[in-house]
Amino acid sequence: TELAAAIAESYGMEIMNVLTGFKYIGEKMTEFANTGNHTYLIGFEESYGYLVGDHARDKDGVVASMLIAEMAAYYKTKGKSLYEALQDIYKKYGYYAEKTVSVTMPGKGGMEKMSSMLVDLRENPPVKIGGMNVVLYTDYQSQTIKDARGGVSPLKGLPKANVLKYNLSDDKSYFMIRPSGTEPKIKIYLGTFADNMSSAETTIETILESVKERLNA
Repeated sequence: TELAAAIAESYGMEIMNVLTGFKYIGEKMTEFANTGNHTYLIGFEESYGYLVGDHARDKDGVVASMLIAEMAAYYKTKGKSLYEALQDIYKKYGYYAEKTVSVTMPGKGGMEKMSSMLVDLRENPPVKIGGMNVVLYTDYQSQTIKDARGGVSPLKGLPKANVLKYNLSDDKSYFMIRPSGTEPKIKIYLGTFADNMSSAETTIETILESVKERLNA
């Protein structure tokens, strides 16, 4: 979720994006320890899991559970539940919504179909999704970021991966596409934020339907 970035920015803290997997978070922790240029505080990934502190290099549910209990105890002294505290965060930073959808392509030709989809997306990237223009197109494989005017800049700080990301013209919404390396399955990641959760979720669904139509999935 980009909500974490908004919160970090409000406190003058830096947040770094890495590929999914705690091994990439662990690499950053080791880098910080060796260089002394940052202090690691917390890491988390899309597929769930948190690591607070540098005692481990993998997700730590024990510490995460402790922190949730601590949060619950703190907000109880304020007369609030965790749900109410979350609503306060949304009111302050915006109502962020995310969704991950897996599209399975079964049968003998599933992998071939998925491969041809990725080729088509790279050769003919979408220019409009969900009624919005695509303003940035990032290809993690070629390590390039292309804008709507044809400008190209390098993607820095991340290893190559078969991932495509598209930022939309509302300056709030994006979607990403990543094929499975072992199954005939494509994952679609979507995110946005709005003034209320209903609007954010409606935008997510609109983008998803448009992406599925583009993929013919």
